[in-house]
Amino acid sequence: LGSLGAELNQRAREEGIRNFLVSYLDLFGAQRAKLVPAAAIGMVADGGAGFAGFAAHFDMTPADADVMAYPDPSSLIRLPWKPEVAWLAADLWCNGKPFEQSPRRVLAKQMQAAAALGLELKTGVEVEFMLLNQTSPGQPPAVDALDSSAKPCYDQVALMRRYDVLSELCGYMEGLGWAPYQADHEDANGQFEINFNFDCAMATADRVAFHKFMVRSVAEKHGLRATFMPKPFTNKTGNGLHCHFTMHAPAEGGRNVFKAASGAEACGDEYGLSQVALHFLGGVIHHTPSLAAITNPTVNSYKRLCAPSTDSGATWAPTVASHGGNDRTHVIRVPDAPRFELRLADTAANPYLLPAGLLAAGLDGMATEADPGPRAKVPAHALPPGAAKPIPVNLLDAIRAFEADATLTSALGA
Repeated sequence: LGSLGAELNQRAREEGIRNFLVSYLDLFGAQRAKLVPAAAIGMVADGGAGFAGFAAHFDMTPADADVMAYPDPSSLIRLPWKPEVAWLAADLWCNGKPFEQSPRRVLAKQMQAAAALGLELKTGVEVEFMLLNQTSPGQPPAVDALDSSAKPCYDQVALMRRYDVLSELCGYMEGLGWAPYQADHEDANGQFEINFNFDCAMATADRVAFHKFMVRSVAEKHGLRATFMPKPFTNKTGNGLHCHFTMHAPAEGGRNVFKAASGAEACGDEYGLSQVALHFLGGVIHHTPSLAAITNPTVNSYKRLCAPSTDSGATWAPTVASHGGNDRTHVIRVPDAPRFELRLADTAANPYLLPAGLLAAGLDGMATEADPGPRAKVPAHALPPGAAKPIPVNLLDAIRAFEADATLTSALGA
């Protein structure tokens, strides 16, 4: 056996793992996997698990060779609700070469580009989801009838009605070392969020992928249906995937380079941001219309972005590519320096392509010294016409903007 196979064999023996889920995400963010008995994991680690790429939404035909999934031992997570099974994120290869369509590969290449500059992207992602009651056969799941407040955000009673699910999930996250620090009821009836600590972009992407699987599994165990659909209900706030991000210098003790270390690095910003932060932000703002194809990849996504007001009185989704201070109406918010929050993405976004697109846009901004323009001092809806680029109003416009963006298409391999 090779070293990776031997490592996984040893962990299986020491930790009582009977089966492994060798898993990857397709271009639509759907989880694909094979269940591999522990006795065979060494063979799969060394030779890969074969998948027909055409069956998993990749740009292939039934005549193409298999895509081979090689598990990454560093990503191993034992299923807290079924600890004899371990989940492994996989890197994809085809015909003896890395498979460039793999979302995890796309992110890895952008992280390599950042590493060549001595930098590392760290992210913390807020994953909103809804917990719905199962209804009669043939009928869609429904919001708990007792969760009926017009403004249910942070509602204590509604939060505690789902205590069993949320506390189980928080306990699992603690056991996995994710350091969850709060769970809350969000702005739509039946909508929740559990926040956990930030990490390097790849580790966070792996965790978001597993988190969605875990939430669905635990909800089903409790007789509920979890949905990450961007806009399940016309009159309720949609599910966002808000991404907090910073850039760090590993060779300098992990210093956050978005914070000006000296007057020479400062951009004159009231938040103490650096020139690096300013230019990274400039790249993100410049590429926002084309990024929408990555951050908001479904038809339903634009029902969240372009929605009329909801029952609660707000959509909490941006409409123009603006940036402000601690103001949730803009694409980019500064909740506290030196950190940015991208509020554009929804929960249909692929958790690997989201940070990959963000990094590609930001690195381009750094290379071109992009100017994000002045920080908005008013809510986005109060900006004068033409003050910020509009966000695409439908998926077709987003795809057209992406296809016309040579920088992003080149960086992401499209």
